Amino acid sequence: MQLMLISGIVFAIGAVVFALQNNALVTVTIAIWHYEGSLAIVLLVALGLGALIAALLSSPAVIRRQWVTSRLRRQVADLEREVTGEKTRNNELVAEMARLAPSAETDKTGPEKTYVGLRSLFANEKGE
Repeated sequence: MQLMLISGIVFAIGAVVFALQNNALVTVTIAIWHYEGSLAIVLLVALGLGALIAALLSSPAVIRRQWVTSRLRRQVADLEREVTGEKTRNNELVAEMARLAPSAETDKTGPEKTYVGLRSLFANEKGE
């Protein structure tokens, strides 16, 4: 922001210096319209018209970009709310699973059988 202000001040000072150094009279004729004035004024008006035309031509793109940005921000906010809801739902389901899972105390059907392995089975058969 400060850089824009400083560059604007420098541009204004340059325009004043330009106007003071270019005070020769010129005549501008467009079709039936005639204007006689300072060269500096004619050039500054031409510069201003060029800036205005450039701003008008670029404004649809700027407006479209603002609309897209606004739409994407709304979409991100909606998705963040959805993620928060899904996390909450996930936590509820994990708690429900923990509540419904059989506890280790009630599931005592006997000693747990260990995996013996194929080699040990063949070794025991030969040893028997």
